Amino acid sequence: MSILDMTAVGNAGWIGHAGPDAGQAKSFYKEVLGWSINEMPMQDGSSYGAAVVGETAIGGFAPMPEENGSWTIYFTVADVDASVVKAQSKGATVLTPPMDMPGVGRMATLTDPQGAQFALITYESMAS
Repeated sequence: MSILDMTAVGNAGWIGHAGPDAGQAKSFYKEVLGWSINEMPMQDGSSYGAAVVGETAIGGFAPMPEENGSWTIYFTVADVDASVVKAQSKGATVLTPPMDMPGVGRMATLTDPQGAQFALITYESMAS
């Protein structure tokens, strides 16, 4: 089985967990799924707990608590802004408009016409 590079357009290249207690979530998934959790330094001086399978980071845990736990899938696109416009024209609702995350890329969070939440991302490394 091959794994697509996280920057492959159309790939579900990252998953993000948000919830009331990131430490508890990290411990739960570490025990249940056997993940390693690596703290990745961010440009603002904070850190982000990355879920690692083998030697590949596949997702992470939001450092800021949220009332309800959820997972968001980040789909890689070539141009976040254009993809948001296209998604809206097909019935998506924008929850978080396109924004830059220094050191990561440009992303937006939406719901599809069925109400499922997802995110779109263009990684900085994709810029020519």
